[in-house]
Amino acid sequence: MYGLPASTAFDKRIPKQRFYENLAIPPALKRVFVEQIKAIRWRAKLAAETLNLAPGDAVREIEVLEIQLAAPALTEEVLRLIDKAIPYHLLFVLACEGQAQACIGYKEAAATGANAFRVGRYYHTPWMPEDALRFRLEGLTLDALYESLVRQIAGDALTAASPAEDLRAAVSRDERRRKLDRQIALLEGRLRREKQLNRRLELNTELKKLKKGI
Repeated sequence: MYGLPASTAFDKRIPKQRFYENLAIPPALKRVFVEQIKAIRWRAKLAAETLNLAPGDAVREIEVLEIQLAAPALTEEVLRLIDKAIPYHLLFVLACEGQAQACIGYKEAAATGANAFRVGRYYHTPWMPEDALRFRLEGLTLDALYESLVRQIAGDALTAASPAEDLRAAVSRDERRRKLDRQIALLEGRLRREKQLNRRLELNTELKKLKKGI
């Protein structure tokens, strides 16, 4: 499934109640679990023993979780909740009526201690037929495999600025660019509404600086 070797297959159902009954979550998020998610399956385990790869310094295992949905949309907060609850790196596959979408959040160990992770922004593929979703397993270590999967799913968003740029630097650069994009959108809105010429000139100068930053 999804181009993964048979040696990685796990295929174990995870009751969705495990997440919303044992964790303190807002009622609205609990409703998402109940109404939008049909089932969660642990489809595969990418690890040193299942892939004959060298263990990673940061990545011990990559779990592939398939979430069957009632409709082809899921709030990111659900993925974040699951990601924080499981102390491994996760690769999500959202599936609905024969269509699938891969999602992955950049996840790194937090400074607070063992089994604690910080999850950054999420990247995803377009929706496509389930049988068209395939992952390339590249790299000689689990760290390298994880970086390859994040870059595959993110596409152009994480194209390396130089051969020396690692994944963490690429994600950080993408986050800065997205922050600038949001600031530019806000300034452009203010510029359209502003009537005073002097203030319009000031806003336009600020806008040019932000665009130069991108």
